Amino acid sequence: MASNVWFITGASSGFGRAIGFEALKRGDKVVATSRNLGKMADLKEAGALVLALDVTSDDASIQAVFQKAIDTYGKVTYCINAAGYAWEGSAEEASAQEVFNQFNTNVLGLINITRHALHHMRPRRQGVIANFGSVTSWQGIPGISYYSSTKFAVTGFTETVHQEVSSFGISAVVIEPGFFRTAILNDAGSNRIRAARPLTEEYRNTPVNETRNQFNICDNHQPGDVLKGAKVIVDVLTQTGVAEGKKIPLRLVLGRDAFESIKDKIHSTEVLIKEWEDIIVSTDHDDVKQ
Repeated sequence: MASNVWFITGASSGFGRAIGFEALKRGDKVVATSRNLGKMADLKEAGALVLALDVTSDDASIQAVFQKAIDTYGKVTYCINAAGYAWEGSAEEASAQEVFNQFNTNVLGLINITRHALHHMRPRRQGVIANFGSVTSWQGIPGISYYSSTKFAVTGFTETVHQEVSSFGISAVVIEPGFFRTAILNDAGSNRIRAARPLTEEYRNTPVNETRNQFNICDNHQPGDVLKGAKVIVDVLTQTGVAEGKKIPLRLVLGRDAFESIKDKIHSTEVLIKEWEDIIVSTDHDDVKQ
C-alpha cells in the first residue's frame, strides 16, 4: 500500500497541478482530478491517476471518485482543495446566478470534497485536509468582492473543521497565498470570469476599475513562484524539508506580498479595537466581571 496518497481537485492548472508534480517527484501517489481530463495528460504520463470530477457534483458522483482512489491506492492521506476561479466585477454587477456559481465552486464544492475526505480519513485516524484560501481571506479587494468573500468563508470553515477533527489525528489547514504566477488572471482561461453585464461607465473612476487595470498589468508578472510554493506546501503538509520538526500550521501563508498585507490588516485591526474598546465592552451585562 502506498505511504502518501494525494487527492487533488483543480489539478489541471495552478497550484493543484504543481502540487501533483511535486508529490509524484517524491515518489508519492497522486489522484489528480479536474473537470477537464485533457489538461491533465502530462500528469497521467508522470504517473498520476487522473479522474474527471466536478466539485459541484452530487454526493454519489463525488463518492464514486473517492472510491476509485481508495480501490486503487487503499487510502487518501492528503486532500488538496485547489479547484476554484475568480469572478470579477463589483457587487452590483453580479446576477444571482453568477453569485451562486462563484460560491458553489469555491465554497460549497470545497465543502463537498472535505466531507467525503473526512469519511475516509476519520476511521483511519490519519489525514490532512488542505483548503486554498487567499490573501483575500484577510483583506477584501474591490472588484472581486464575491471571490474575496468565498475565501473568507474557506478560512472560517477550515479553522472550525480543524477543531472538530484534530482529536482524530486529522489536520485541516488553509493555504493563503498572495499573488502567484498562475493562470488565474489570464483572459483566455476559465479561472477569471468577468461580469456578464458590466457597468463599465458607472464604475470607471472607482477602485473597482483600478483593480481590473491592475490585474491586467499583473497577469503573468505576479511575484510568487508556483513551483517554489508547491514545494513548500508539500514540505509543510508532510512535515519534511523546510518544515521538518514543525507542526502543521492552521494557516499557511505564502508570498511576501501576503506577509505584508496580513501585517497591515493585523495592525489596522489592533488600532480599531483599541480606539473603540470602551464602546465594545460597554454592551455587557452589569454582572459580568471585568
